[in-house]
Amino acid sequence: MYMEQGSHHEMPAPSSRFSIPDVVVIVAYFVLNLAVGIWSSCRANRNTLSGYFLGGRNIAWWPIGASLFASSEGSGLFIGLAGTGAAGGIAVAGFEWNATYVLLALAWVFVPVYVSSGIVTMPEYLQKRFGGERIRLYLSSLSLLLSVFTKISTDLYSGALFVQVCLGWNLYLSTVLMLVVTAVYTIAGGLMAVIYTDALQTLVMVVGAIILTVTAFDKIGGYHNLEDAYMKAVPSKTIPNASCHLPRLDAMHLFRDPISGDLPWTGMTLGLSVLATWYWCTDQVIVQRSLSAKNLSHAKAGSILASYLKMLPMVLIIMPGMISRILYPDDVGCVDPKECARVCGAEVGCSNIAYPKLVIELMPSGLRGLMIAVMMAALMSSLTSIFNSSSALFTMDIWGKIRRDPPEKELLLVGRIVTVVLVAVSVVWIPILQNSNSGQLYIYIQSVTSYLAPPVTAVFLLAVFWTRANEQGAFWGLMVGLVVGLSRLALEFAHPAPSCGTADRQPSLVKDIHYLHFAILLCLLTVLVVVGISLLTRPPDESQIKNMTWWTLRRPEGPPSPRRPASKSPPTNGFCGSEEDDSQENSRPCKSICPGMSCGPGFLKTERPAREASHDMSESSSWARICAVNAIILIAVNIFFYAYFA
Repeated sequence: MYMEQGSHHEMPAPSSRFSIPDVVVIVAYFVLNLAVGIWSSCRANRNTLSGYFLGGRNIAWWPIGASLFASSEGSGLFIGLAGTGAAGGIAVAGFEWNATYVLLALAWVFVPVYVSSGIVTMPEYLQKRFGGERIRLYLSSLSLLLSVFTKISTDLYSGALFVQVCLGWNLYLSTVLMLVVTAVYTIAGGLMAVIYTDALQTLVMVVGAIILTVTAFDKIGGYHNLEDAYMKAVPSKTIPNASCHLPRLDAMHLFRDPISGDLPWTGMTLGLSVLATWYWCTDQVIVQRSLSAKNLSHAKAGSILASYLKMLPMVLIIMPGMISRILYPDDVGCVDPKECARVCGAEVGCSNIAYPKLVIELMPSGLRGLMIAVMMAALMSSLTSIFNSSSALFTMDIWGKIRRDPPEKELLLVGRIVTVVLVAVSVVWIPILQNSNSGQLYIYIQSVTSYLAPPVTAVFLLAVFWTRANEQGAFWGLMVGLVVGLSRLALEFAHPAPSCGTADRQPSLVKDIHYLHFAILLCLLTVLVVVGISLLTRPPDESQIKNMTWWTLRRPEGPPSPRRPASKSPPTNGFCGSEEDDSQENSRPCKSICPGMSCGPGFLKTERPAREASHDMSESSSWARICAVNAIILIAVNIFFYAYFA
């Protein structure tokens, strides 16, 4: 039953399956998205810096939860999770389920501290907490690097791969097309626009994925057949004297051997928590959404909704990836380099095509177009927010230090040039990405993050929880962590994993220390350096601790004050320049550009607007109880799933 589905012949040109209803659905979907984006940005355009970056700090819990989920489940994760599921089974679900605990930490611990300190960007928090410029400068630079290597390039590659599989176009032509459409889309900007289009995306993504999952399970005869069928999904062309074409024996186990496992359970619990804390609690793109909440209760409820949604990818993305290998073992499960190059253009394996292959083969006309539109839109929304926050980080935190008080036109130009440079570097990186880590996109993202993010996690945790941590300790901890992490990254690129059937000649530092175990060691090393140097040097000033740590944050006093209605008059010291700059001739070019790009001298004057939009720290006791009960239920559900699949 399973094997007759295998494609032993050249697959028909995908574009022949692409019908008129599909095109109509895609066009309608993009028009709707653009309409929402432009409508929101026209409203956000009149707001302050806080309005542009934090949606006026007036966004309800449900779009925040949906946006947190959509931002993390861009097209890169659809492609990557399904591909790793096809290659190795269900263990990769641990990456999604681990987020539950860290999302709760974000809402209950980190957001109150960030709100109390009155900041807009994460580097700004470290500068206020430790003083000095160099940590802020370093963190902005690192964020830009990680944006290129783990976000922009993977999203572009996965989006282009989707277009290639669905329409049969060339991978690089598809990439350029994605960029052109995204550039048009970026013009309609502002966080409010991104969050509401994300909410729309999440709804359609989940509905589309459910339809595809039901169809896929129906094709293999139900869930009870999944394990047997997966174990038999072997490609017809194999490599003699090698076993890499065989599915893993532990494919249906979540917890795997700590030494020989591809995703060891020790790394998946401890190492992954280090990476997840960096991603969910200190990354600009994610934290920005939680800071835009109306009050603390909405931030908590948003985190809980996102955590519930993060339970879905196991059934909606990973298992369909496994089914794709069952139905198309020769394409998705190929191991012979010549065969893989013919199927997907990458010699190291084609597991990344698992999800788009299912969409194009199983979805009926019209729905296929909808799924393609969702993948494209997921890509666009994550790219626009990354481009926007990256150009903001560069303009605010790096360019403002190189040139004091640059004119407005220069800032606009710099913001745009940064975006173009980021895109160019990302496109150049794609071929390296294509052939790295046995062609599994998700594993590539996690391994690069494991070498660069743990020092940042360590410094943020110490900044929030240890009042004695000071600037010297934090800076040298970051530097030592960076050198060690980059050394491991360089070793990995110099000695890539061997292809099927060849001897493993990697150095033992790469071969014997799993990247998730390395993340634990790197985080501990950074903590030791920060603690050691902080104790040997003078303690931080009182001003660097007040309102800046968990023990000294600004507690709400009394009942929440009534909200003042938003003023319709033009902002003073807003996002587009300051009061003085807001003369008619100065503000016109700025306002026309503001929706999509960083802009205005007000851009560098973050302190005052951040305080002007001072946040509602209070929460009613009934809401606090509802959130707490939901958090407990969520943890219970999470533990049950872990126990069931372990």
